[in-house]
Amino acid sequence: MFTRKVSVSKSAPILILDRYKQLKQTLLMLDFQKIIRSEKVLLRPMKVGDFKQMKSLTTDSKMWYYFTADLSDEKILKEWIEVAISDLKKHNALPLTILDPKNENIIGTTRIGNISVENKRVEIGWTWISKEYQGTGVNGHVKKLLFEYLFTETDTLRIEFKTDVLNIPAKKAMEKVGLVREGILRSHTLMTNNRRRDTLYYSILKDEWNKK
Repeated sequence: MFTRKVSVSKSAPILILDRYKQLKQTLLMLDFQKIIRSEKVLLRPMKVGDFKQMKSLTTDSKMWYYFTADLSDEKILKEWIEVAISDLKKHNALPLTILDPKNENIIGTTRIGNISVENKRVEIGWTWISKEYQGTGVNGHVKKLLFEYLFTETDTLRIEFKTDVLNIPAKKAMEKVGLVREGILRSHTLMTNNRRRDTLYYSILKDEWNKK
């Protein structure tokens, strides 16, 4: 009986991984260089250089009580940005910097992450708005722009959000833009002050958005 030796190129796993990434992007059709502009905001992919301006907007530690990272610490902020950009390069997430289109000053950030191609599902989160723009409606406006992009330009069928069950302003904002409250995961996430957060999930489906 004769056996035949099959050689496998060392580059094969890399090619397969690259092909998977291409397929992943094609299936969901998420544009990782996406720029969204309106009269109120400009959304563009996050850059390393954003750190310089962001560090002047994130100095108040009280801003991060409901956040999973204390971005008032410059080292933590820098690492947070670097991780976001690494995920962007790997097409694991689309971190967006929010700017004022009038002067291109940074307003805050948001992100499309936890991308599930198979389930046509993404999460919007990692959002913060600078003090000057809080209460101006920017956050809700950004969410609506992302809904429109995801539901009309990609194959996304479900967008989910999560927040601290104690974060009343965030809950009100989510319900104001039409999100459906789903349920609570108890003792779900460790917060910046060593408190364990009960996480409240919200979502919106494409069919629901189409009816609005």
